Amino acid sequence: WDKHLPLVEFSYNNSYHTSIKAAPFEALYGRKCRSSVCWAEVGDRQLTGPEIIHETTEKIVQIKSRIQAARDRQKSYADVRRKPLEFQVGDKVMLKVSP
Repeated sequence: WDKHLPLVEFSYNNSYHTSIKAAPFEALYGRKCRSSVCWAEVGDRQLTGPEIIHETTEKIVQIKSRIQAARDRQKSYADVRRKPLEFQVGDKVMLKVSP
């Protein structure tokens, strides 16, 4: 199975994630990943100094807002099914204590 791991990793990093509305590779590098078949025909774009810092900061802000929007959507779905718990004095309850 270990010989298939690089392909699985490539697939995961280039799959669309709804929470960030992009693939992890695209979110990190600001462009879609090109497979090795296309590498010969495309030149690399160079970013330097303040330009790369500015672009990276913009991407981070965008991803954080998208993740927050995804959390809000998931919370609203969970809240629809949530029922308020009501306890009376003397009711026995179980308490989960985690280390």
